[in-house]
Amino acid sequence: MRLAIITALIAAPVLAAACPAAPDHTQALSELVAAANAAPDERAGRAVSDKMWELWLDAPDDAAQSVLDTGMRQRGNYDFVGAYASFDRLVAYCPAYAEGYNQRAYISFLREDFSAALRDLDAALALSPNHVGAQSGRALTLMRLGETDAARVQLEAALVNNPWLSERHLLAKGAPLAPQGEDI
Repeated sequence: MRLAIITALIAAPVLAAACPAAPDHTQALSELVAAANAAPDERAGRAVSDKMWELWLDAPDDAAQSVLDTGMRQRGNYDFVGAYASFDRLVAYCPAYAEGYNQRAYISFLREDFSAALRDLDAALALSPNHVGAQSGRALTLMRLGETDAARVQLEAALVNNPWLSERHLLAKGAPLAPQGEDI
């Protein structure tokens, strides 16, 4: 297994040239943002959120999809070392695909490597500025780094794109990201 990972990482620069452009879901995501904002209740809002994730998890080609799916299975099985290696391989193969960075950031967050998570979230957002998952992940990471004001601003930006995020409760009165003066 270790030899396969090393081989994949060595070959990654060659593979990056072969990775096609990420699917352009800009229009569909814009429509989903509008649908999320118009959703009448949490159930409808969550259904829209699920559709957003289907688009973000649509990799550029079959090879990238296979690596993404493997990493997601590894993460689901708590194999964070394997998942990180898979997402690292995905980023090396498809450096213009935001979800590779977003998923690798999530693993870094789970491992409490918040600086690495923040770097990857910034890369994901540079590629996909309205990626709600990366926006909310960045807010949580900033919160864990003690950057409460920046975390609040980031979460508020994410909520513009999807007001049904479960993280929205972090802005409630008394919650960790409540506006100053409204903490109790």
